[in-house]
This record gives sequence, C-alpha cells and structure tokens, in this order.
Amino acid sequence: MDTKRSAVALVGLAAMAGTALAQGTGPGQYPLKPIRLIILSTPASGPDIVGRLIGARLTESWGQQVVIDPRPGASGIIGAELAARAAPDGYTLAIATTQAAIVSVMFDKLNFDLVKDFAPISLMASTPFLLVVNPGMPVKTIADFVALAKGKPGDLRYGSGGSGSPPHLSAELFKHMAGIDVQHVPYKGVTPALTDTIAGQVHMTISVVPAALAHMRSGRVRALGITSAKRSEVVPDVPAIGETIPGYEYIGWYTLLAPAKTPVAIVNRLNAEVVSALKTSTVREKLADLGAEPIGSTVKEVTEFIPAQMARLRELVRLSGAKADR
Repeated sequence: MDTKRSAVALVGLAAMAGTALAQGTGPGQYPLKPIRLIILSTPASGPDIVGRLIGARLTESWGQQVVIDPRPGASGIIGAELAARAAPDGYTLAIATTQAAIVSVMFDKLNFDLVKDFAPISLMASTPFLLVVNPGMPVKTIADFVALAKGKPGDLRYGSGGSGSPPHLSAELFKHMAGIDVQHVPYKGVTPALTDTIAGQVHMTISVVPAALAHMRSGRVRALGITSAKRSEVVPDVPAIGETIPGYEYIGWYTLLAPAKTPVAIVNRLNAEVVSALKTSTVREKLADLGAEPIGSTVKEVTEFIPAQMARLRELVRLSGAKADR
C-alpha cells in the first residue's frame, strides 16, 4: 500500500516538475524564453535607455533576449494596462516612473491599479531636477529668487513640461514651501520651456538634468538649485534647494515591475540580477549620463516606496490643481 502511494506521489511530482519546466517558472528554470520589457514612454527617453541597459545585462547573464517594447500612448496608460493584464510568469515586465504614479492619482478611472496589479521588483534609480533661471535675472541663489518673487507676487512666470508633469509638481511644491506666488506656464515638453526661459519669456523652469545641463554649462541658463535632498554627483556645485528651504525634496524614479501574482522566486531572482547590474561601472556611468543615481532596492523597500510616493503625489496634485488630460 505504501509502495503504491509513493509511486502515485512520485508521478504527481514529476507532472508538476514537467509543468514548471514547460512554463519556465520552476526552480532554476526561469527564464526559458525571451522576456518582454514594456516601456511606458517613447524610444530614447530615460525609461527606454534604462530599460535597454538592464535588458542587456539580463540577456548577457541569462542568455535569453530581453525585447524592449515602448508603449508611450496616453501618458503611459496603454503600456501599463498591457503589463497589468499579462500572464504573471516573469516573461512580461514594465518600467514605471514617477509619471505612472502621477497618472494613477490624477485619473479617476483606469484599467489598472499601480499597487494592486503589479509585483514590484526593484527601485532602480532616482533622478533629481534642476531649477534654472534666465541668466539676466538679478538672482544667483534660491534665497535671491524667493526674495524677488515675494517682492513681486504673481509677476514672475515659470515653465514646465506640462500640467501634472514631475517638473510642474516639483515647482508647485517649491512655491508652497517657499511661500511665493509664481505663475505656471505649461508647455508640451521641457524643451520649449527651456527655450522660453533662455529667451526670457518665462523666468524659471524646473527641468530634467540632461536637458538643462548643456544650457547651464554654456551660460544660457543659470542653475540655482537641485531638487534632491542632497547635492548630486552629476552637478556637485549646484546646491540642493533643501539647503535653503529645509525639508524640500522632489525626485523622479525608475522602478521595475512584474504583473501581480508573479512567483516570488522569479521576483527575487530578477531583483538580485538588477541589483547586481546597478553595481557595474558601465551601468552606473550610463545612468550618470541621464542625471540618474543608481539605487537597487530590495523587493520590500520598493513595495513600501510606491504607495508612499502615491500618497505624497496625490497631495501635490491637489495642491497644484493639475487636471487629467489624455
């Protein structure tokens, strides 16, 4: 009797192992086929570049191609929906940024939930923003700008890459904490906002670091501060805004996600590989070119990070008055 039961148990285990092998989710089996990495923004954007960096590392380590799939439509909503509905087997991943969290708190009805429908893998990197002004302005520090704005309430204007964008929300947080009134002028992207800052049509813009860096070095704009809690290695001479306005901080971030219910073993394996990649000099140098700083969090840390960021961003959206605009 015991022999028969043992035989049945062995057959059952063999069947389970065969299924796991076929699916590529068993211990030591993943991955057995190419991995699709959905990017919620355009080709050559920051997330696309980060995705290709991480994808190349995974391909090299595991011998399976990582296929980059940019899906920028509707502020990344289309790509997020695709990723959320994918099979939870580790063969579809997504890179989400601050923008995905902003979209999640701005839109009332979405076909995905950034917290419930995804299994976070790692907080890969953070990126600060630069507060720059027209060099003809009589200000050289954040304190100077605040004093000027307080002396001319409502007269100064700032540009952003659009209502509800990270630069917009970071500027609204700056205004709120500094107690100043500066008028918002939204643009379709940070490039025209910087162009009008250089031309003097707006007085200030908060920009992603790479877009502002060349203008800063050529003297076409003057950088007054950076939005991270401390100075960045990319522009070490630019003070943190928080040095003048205690507690001020606003960063963008890159996270790697899988669909919810992806096996824990696969999530952990992906996390280990990503963290390892972020320690290499090649990846770190490429991230520095983006103005980004590598992190490589644990699964627990990123799982706690995303809801906390969404709560903070929900308050900033309310404060800014930004409205959803597909």
